[in-house]
Amino acid sequence: MVKGIGIDIIEVERVKKLAEKNSRFLERVFTDREISYCSEKINKYQHYAARFAAKEAFIKAIGRRIGWREVELINLASGKPQLEIKSKEQFSFKEAHVSISHLAEYAVATVILVK
Repeated sequence: MVKGIGIDIIEVERVKKLAEKNSRFLERVFTDREISYCSEKINKYQHYAARFAAKEAFIKAIGRRIGWREVELINLASGKPQLEIKSKEQFSFKEAHVSISHLAEYAVATVILVK
């Protein structure tokens, strides 16, 4: 049974400008593991934007705000993205499915929560 659905799209340039304008932006929004992963990429802001979109989509799916770093987007060895919930809060879903995509200009993510 579907418990929640969220989708988000963001401009890659917007994330880049926020990161360049505010030196603390990345540390405030992304986990150390996310920063490490993205910083190794040639087009790192596409990867940051995709993770930002995934976090926003998750927040929309649960229907309330949580801290940015309380949800983390990682990639399995297969490359499949996966959400890891760091929050100590209890949620009413059993699984969170995520799909992300990014181009030079945009990143998008969808989250489906299953009971």
